[in-house]
Amino acid sequence: MTETVTGPEQTDGAPAAPSRRSVLGWGGAGLALGAAAAGGAVAAFDSASDAVPAAAAGAAVPFHGEHQAGIASAVQDRLHFAAFDVKTKDREELIKLLKDWTEAARLMTAGQPVGEGGYGGLPDAPPDDTGEALGLKASRLTLTIGFGPGLFAKDRFGLEGKRPDALVDLELFPGDNLDPARSGGDLCVQACADDPQVAVHAIRQLARIGFGKTAVRWSQLGFGKTSSTTPDEQTPRNMMGFKDGTRNISGTDKAALDKHVWVGASDGSDWMTGGSYLVARRIRMHIETWDRTPLGEQEDIIGRDKGEGAPAGKSKERDEPFLKAMKPEAHVRLAHPDTNSGATILRRGYSFTDGTDGLGRLDAGLFFLAYQRDVRKGFIPIQRNLAKNDVLNEYIQHVGSAVFAVPPGVRDKDDWWGRTLFA
Repeated sequence: MTETVTGPEQTDGAPAAPSRRSVLGWGGAGLALGAAAAGGAVAAFDSASDAVPAAAAGAAVPFHGEHQAGIASAVQDRLHFAAFDVKTKDREELIKLLKDWTEAARLMTAGQPVGEGGYGGLPDAPPDDTGEALGLKASRLTLTIGFGPGLFAKDRFGLEGKRPDALVDLELFPGDNLDPARSGGDLCVQACADDPQVAVHAIRQLARIGFGKTAVRWSQLGFGKTSSTTPDEQTPRNMMGFKDGTRNISGTDKAALDKHVWVGASDGSDWMTGGSYLVARRIRMHIETWDRTPLGEQEDIIGRDKGEGAPAGKSKERDEPFLKAMKPEAHVRLAHPDTNSGATILRRGYSFTDGTDGLGRLDAGLFFLAYQRDVRKGFIPIQRNLAKNDVLNEYIQHVGSAVFAVPPGVRDKDDWWGRTLFA
């Protein structure tokens, strides 16, 4: 829940991809046909990240590009995020896994099943694809991979000299109550789609392919995006009922993306050029306490009115905030770039509800995802300020945390996730 900058509206127009079910009749030709379909989708766009349009319902988002899809792309409705521990100690086996994951991601984001068949083939063998997404459209599925600090540990994969300076271990901020079982990870995959079954299927396939080489450390389902990269469209609301993402970076604002999101060639760690850094935080909201708080107090805490979403002292949601009109401890004021020496991040957060906590209270809140060019100049200064001064902390608590280096995009069918790192 932070305030960043805004930009122009995105446009529609991504091409539709064939359904998974339509490919199954090709039997053993499924893998080759899927790869061709994924490559064909790319021809309509120069890059999977250069202002990726808000694709039509069910359509495919291009997988190939200078940057990974799922960052500046129009935010989808559903999320399945997973962090993995790498179990293999063999560098070549890890590279093979990343290549296999890339090929599976290339197929799934194009709306194709994974593998060469198994349906109506050998009845004594398990199918290559688990099948729960057969017949479903691509649903704007994007898969975005990141590498955690542990992957660069000494005596693991020979990567200790390639850890970027910007991939810092996050400090324990005041008020944090982090659960180790919901934090960290050597690898992460962010699956976003408009159909929850498509997103869940994608993570399931990657976990299956990685069996014996990786293991899921933790995962998080999300719904109801709480920020968007199309800020001129209707702004979504978070679980507290407030609009969230009014001033997020637009996916079409190339200047802002280059300045605040994409790693540049001058930033060091050449293998990260065109990539970004991701901070993931699971933020528990004390929903029951918030729901008993008077409306006026809620609005003072946030710094915007609840109905229109206008900043304090203004009448329209997109009016320029006048920070001095807000309470000194208001969330919007404390998170604003002007309060944090220009620190700006791109958010792709989602709401979550994971049952109850055993005491009759909802285990609900915000799964916060923030992309930035440098964690030290993005999330960290903002969170330091919020953790120290934000009155909203009485109603929220950070209970999970992770940071990842997100490499550049897969350029073509011969490229793969992490090639620049392992080259």
